[in-house]
Amino acid sequence: MCLKIKRLLAYLTAAAAFMAAAAPPMTADAGGSDIIRWVDFNVTAEVLAKAVALDIEAREKESGYGFIELLAYLAAKNGNKFSRHSVSQLEKAAKALEDGTELEELTRGLKYYDYYLEAFGAVLGGFVGDYVLEVPDGAGGTVWEHRYGVKVFSPIAKHFSYSHTDDFGKARSYAFSRTHLGNDLCGSVGTPVIAVEGGTVEALGWNRFGGWRIGIRSFDRKRYYYYAHLRKDFPFRKDLSEGMAVSSGDVIGYMGRSGYSRKENVNNINTVHLHFGMQLIFDESQKECLSEIWIDVYQIVRFLDKYRSEVVKDPETKDYRRVYGFRDLSAPGGVEQRENGPGNCSR
Repeated sequence: MCLKIKRLLAYLTAAAAFMAAAAPPMTADAGGSDIIRWVDFNVTAEVLAKAVALDIEAREKESGYGFIELLAYLAAKNGNKFSRHSVSQLEKAAKALEDGTELEELTRGLKYYDYYLEAFGAVLGGFVGDYVLEVPDGAGGTVWEHRYGVKVFSPIAKHFSYSHTDDFGKARSYAFSRTHLGNDLCGSVGTPVIAVEGGTVEALGWNRFGGWRIGIRSFDRKRYYYYAHLRKDFPFRKDLSEGMAVSSGDVIGYMGRSGYSRKENVNNINTVHLHFGMQLIFDESQKECLSEIWIDVYQIVRFLDKYRSEVVKDPETKDYRRVYGFRDLSAPGGVEQRENGPGNCSR
């Protein structure tokens, strides 16, 4: 049986097990410890935005909680369901914590709180924190500002339009019947594709299904970002290479419609789009295996739409680069990461 079919069967089996199980899916590794084997990420963009805003407020008030704890509490309390009432529930929980209720007390009796805390920590662990950003100073120059907040970016550069729908799990038929494990963002050929989070380039090149694609592993190694169907003839930023570290907000490649071919550099996709996916890795045995964990990123893309990296085109190289420098203080070394700048689709 071919590897792709095996992966599909493993995916369907894991999904069915998750839906049928009374408890979140866990399994023991070779060392006897439990690892998460499936995550159903249902947090809406609105709830995520509210949780992040409360986190930033808590930081200013020196309260001892963050947005991931709030979301894990909500998921454990409501059976991983998020509704129009979720925002008011978040506000109520934050108020209780600010008034002196301990997080342990708030989550007491919530059987699966620890599971959601670990699961959501894997999904969102690199999204909020301390960073330094280069910004205009109003006099023609720039200054660096220390900030706390969202430190990730939309996969589509600022001022470039795109459209998308929640197409995770939809049917795909090239080579064999399978499900779609990402979100397709439709746009124009050459639209700059942005690294959502900083990390290391682990894959760069041609894939029969994804065409020209890039795989980036987050620095904490829990998230693998997949960007596929990049532009024919000019898919990647010219200096990009495997093993290279990139920063969140960096230009990494360009939207296209390559793929669905064993031959390299072929456009066999009907609609120009970026396939964007996120794989979770709780244990290295899950990286290249028959039970990979891919989550629905549609709501995450919606949330990130207001966080767009501004870019400029180099007239000589034709490459785009970010305009303003960025330093993620949790990245290895906490050093400046800056490029060479001035200051429904089918998968």
